[in-house]
Amino acid sequence: MYDTRIDLSISIREKVVPMLQARLADCVDLLTQVKQAHWNVKGPHFIALHELFDKTAEIVEAQGDMLAERITELGARADGTVRVVAMQSMLTEFPLDTKEGLAYVAAVADKLSLFAKALRVSIDLAAKLRDAATADLFTQITRAIDKQLWLMDAHLQAER
Repeated sequence: MYDTRIDLSISIREKVVPMLQARLADCVDLLTQVKQAHWNVKGPHFIALHELFDKTAEIVEAQGDMLAERITELGARADGTVRVVAMQSMLTEFPLDTKEGLAYVAAVADKLSLFAKALRVSIDLAAKLRDAATADLFTQITRAIDKQLWLMDAHLQAER
């Protein structure tokens, strides 16, 4: 840990940082999986989904940046390389053989849902550790991810 004037004890920071790092790994993994959908989606709703996935990727990337910055604020190093993320992310592999639009939407929705679930657990843990700022950050990120999940679900719930 690096020196910081943030008034959280080192013992709290040593418990919060691994949680932040875990969510950062998930977030970077999620970003690459959403980009996979963005690059490869096909079908009659191509342009709408291509743009939706691109916007979702932008939002996910911004959330990852906030996680990394919080890690460094607390005096630690944020690790987001592909190799680190591959070892640490709890997300399952993205289905690479998918092409059709709604199959991609369902795959992205599944990943968003897994990430949001992990964030909710992290909110509670950060609050129990009395790190309100980190709990609030996790809450803020959860709101952004829930909104993207709602947009994906709306495509999947459409009447046919």
